[in-house]
Amino acid sequence: MKTHAIVTGAAGVLGQAVTTALLDAGFAVTGIDRATETGAAGRNAYMGDVDLTDAAATGQAVEAAIAARGPLVALVNVAGTFRWETVGDGDVATWAMLFDVNVRTAVNAVRAALPSLRDGGGCVVSIGAAGAIKAAAGMGAYAASKAGVAKLTEALAEEEKDRGVRVNAILPSIIDTPTNRADMPDAKFDRWVAPEQIASVVAFLLSDGASAVTGACIPVTGRV
Repeated sequence: MKTHAIVTGAAGVLGQAVTTALLDAGFAVTGIDRATETGAAGRNAYMGDVDLTDAAATGQAVEAAIAARGPLVALVNVAGTFRWETVGDGDVATWAMLFDVNVRTAVNAVRAALPSLRDGGGCVVSIGAAGAIKAAAGMGAYAASKAGVAKLTEALAEEEKDRGVRVNAILPSIIDTPTNRADMPDAKFDRWVAPEQIASVVAFLLSDGASAVTGACIPVTGRV
């Protein structure tokens, strides 16, 4: 019998890679995203046009997914975005926007999914960023928001460990996507992390082989 996982941000390059990896691992996957449609081999259920920054909309989407496909054993928070701005010359509104998209979406999804995850001893995996450990120039707002994801992970792991819910995060460096290649055409792409490599770590963290791992923020940085 397949088990049910929700992937937020499922329409993006990384979200599709994670969805495919979980489908290959035997999960029934529901993707949730603001975008109206996605690919991921056509084997997953997909809910588009969902504003994950809105708690009520997120809750309704998660409830609908559970009603359609059964209780959850996993939530993977991929939804997020990036902006490069210096602290001195950037727009302070960027800080709020990145917090909303990178942190609030994860909090909303977690709060909606927790009752079902608790019933089944489920797992949460969130995508943070290596910049949460060491921020580069122009990454102040982004790194601060991803540090929020890391601290959300640590706090939630402590809160839920006696309920049997495991909570971890992955901290990638530059992900090899078409957008990043276009933005940095002179970079050495083979040093970056492929979405499929990150998806493999997600699948491991959801597996029985990682049953003793919770509260971890795991760097997945390739050769950057």
